[in-house]
Amino acid sequence: MGIRSSVRLWASFVALAAIGLPGTAAPQAADKSASAQQRKGSGLPIPRFASLRSDEVNVRTGPGSRYPVDWVFKRKSMPVEIVAEFDNWRKIRDWQGASGWVHQSLLSGKRSFIIAAKPAALHKTPAPSAEVVAKLEPEVVGEIRSCTGDWCRVKAAGVSGWIERTGMWGVYKSEPIN
Repeated sequence: MGIRSSVRLWASFVALAAIGLPGTAAPQAADKSASAQQRKGSGLPIPRFASLRSDEVNVRTGPGSRYPVDWVFKRKSMPVEIVAEFDNWRKIRDWQGASGWVHQSLLSGKRSFIIAAKPAALHKTPAPSAEVVAKLEPEVVGEIRSCTGDWCRVKAAGVSGWIERTGMWGVYKSEPIN
């Protein structure tokens, strides 16, 4: 069967489906199915934060193992932002703005943060006037335990406390985390 015959056959099927003959799919159902297959992602919101699952994560130029490795992350638990999806591949961006593609199995939903630019105070309670239990230097990575309002409860280098959202990268401005 040539390409023209295939096109005619497809056009006939679409016409039959449009008039609703038994055994044919309704056009709306066909549209939903096609868009679901085209999307081929997790269905989770984009953008969103995740963290690296491994000490060594290959970042590729495109969504597949046939694409060359552009660089390698060497920092387990570092936060990354997922900005796009294709099948089992996620396009990520790091705190410095570099982006590339990684396989979803190399990412974790466990939330983490990094101190991006200037030292940040880790407080005993979520208040600017609260006792400072530690000073976190740039590039310190830690675990986000929860966030409410302008504050997040975190753990870094074995010390737990509260940090203002503006002092770290890895959480959105008003995103609740429980």
